[in-house]
Amino acid sequence: MFVTAAAASIWDDGRQQIHLTSADNAAARHVLLRKADFGGVPGWSGGTKKPDLSSSGPRCANFHPKYSDIVLTGVAESEFHNAGIYIDDEVQVLETAPMVKLDWQRSVRAPGLLPCLRTYLAKSAPANAKVRGIHAFAFPRVAQYTAAFRLVFDVKTGGNTASMLVDLVLVGRGRTEVTLTTVAPYEARAVMKSAEAKLAHILVSRISG
Repeated sequence: MFVTAAAASIWDDGRQQIHLTSADNAAARHVLLRKADFGGVPGWSGGTKKPDLSSSGPRCANFHPKYSDIVLTGVAESEFHNAGIYIDDEVQVLETAPMVKLDWQRSVRAPGLLPCLRTYLAKSAPANAKVRGIHAFAFPRVAQYTAAFRLVFDVKTGGNTASMLVDLVLVGRGRTEVTLTTVAPYEARAVMKSAEAKLAHILVSRISG
């Protein structure tokens, strides 16, 4: 689901249904980022990883979307690292396109999303990290459904404090949802936004159906 990091989320409204098929798993893998997508820039390492379908994602009193009528039929994930920058892309294929629309309306457009994300990410941050805030930011409309959010936090190491960002770029088209997550130094925010736009375009270009 959007913003849940491949979660089979459990809420009062029920659990997301998971009926994976080989065809839709292959379709999800086809969308994933590859090392070549970073334009030959040296230092990048990583590749595909097994999606974690046990994660519950953000859970808050004011944010509990209904998922029991949404069916996940394909999923894939990859991650890459380079000099303090981390990028993760997760692709999910749902049973029907209307399910993507429902998921978008219930999660991304829900008024409780941002405060719940802030709480969720603050709890999962290291003890030496302090969240400064989270907000939506302008992003090119690369697909029918497009949204972007940025969380900023400070990390103390010894006597030094470094500011970091976590960007979540969410896109959806047809039956496919993509979550692109970036962790990077805050000072690189302009460069990262440009890079995220290019990567999002690549991901969307590989979506079929």
